[in-house]
Amino acid sequence: MASQCNICGTAAVVPRRALASTELGQRLGHGAGWIEQSYHIRSRGVAEPDETSSSLGAQAARQALAAAGWEASSLDVIIGACGVMEQPIPGTASLIQRRLGLGASGIPAFDVNATCLSFLLALDQACLGLAARRWRRALIVSADIASAALDFSTPGASVIFGDGAAAAAVEAGDGASGLLASRLETYGDDSGLCTLAAGGTRLRPHENIGAFLAQAYFRMDGRGTFLAAARRLPGFLDRLLHDAGTRAEDIDLVIPHQASATALDHLRRVFPHARKGVVDIFADHGNQIAASLPSALHAAIASGQLCRGDTALLIGSAAGLSLGGAVLRY
Repeated sequence: MASQCNICGTAAVVPRRALASTELGQRLGHGAGWIEQSYHIRSRGVAEPDETSSSLGAQAARQALAAAGWEASSLDVIIGACGVMEQPIPGTASLIQRRLGLGASGIPAFDVNATCLSFLLALDQACLGLAARRWRRALIVSADIASAALDFSTPGASVIFGDGAAAAAVEAGDGASGLLASRLETYGDDSGLCTLAAGGTRLRPHENIGAFLAQAYFRMDGRGTFLAAARRLPGFLDRLLHDAGTRAEDIDLVIPHQASATALDHLRRVFPHARKGVVDIFADHGNQIAASLPSALHAAIASGQLCRGDTALLIGSAAGLSLGGAVLRY
């Protein structure tokens, strides 16, 4: 059964500074063009110290609200959907609420997390709340500062990432728009493929500051992650499309998490008949963690690639290891 909801406005923002792969390659001691040739990324946003997850998120939120024609005070809920929160406590959603001038409003603001799939999880939760008439209007904000924890001594786990934020204003629907199905599958046996170990409660800086700092960088087995996700993708897609009561040939547009150029090429092979193809903003954005998928969604809407009445597949993988997807009637 479709979960009726309407995406009324979207937005995506990037930091002021764009770091070109040529500049980064030179900094890392590689020749001109090495990063672009090896990883197919030209540029990515890099946040300055004053550009935080909540500041970029609030910027995207204001633009999404403007696109929807909503006042911030009309919201019933704010859902933070970041891969890595700005800080452990309090959550990023409450920081964004304050930046939107709603700090005394009492509007519920909370975070959900499924790393790179956080936006999909938040969209599903928002649509469920709207369908249950708990909320009428929801704001979802994803913002990630990947550059805060990258170790450039391992290019495969660093050079492809970029910073940014995206937001979506979602309203209870009374028509054909909504989620036909949403699915999340997690395989914890592969949880060691992508990790950021410090910052939680397991590593305690007062006990071993050296170990804490050593684990404060993101670690990823890129090839292992791709192979683990690709191996499980066919069965996952079969289950998701079955839940939606649709076929692969009925998908007009594939909107993926921008994991890597390799992952995007793989999706093109999986969906050769998608009428409008696969949204690809990777070359000039990189992998923006949780902000990646909603940034691609906004690009598709803003460019006219995704039109009202289209059936889109939102798809991606995340640390966990998780696969996630939603069939959206836009």
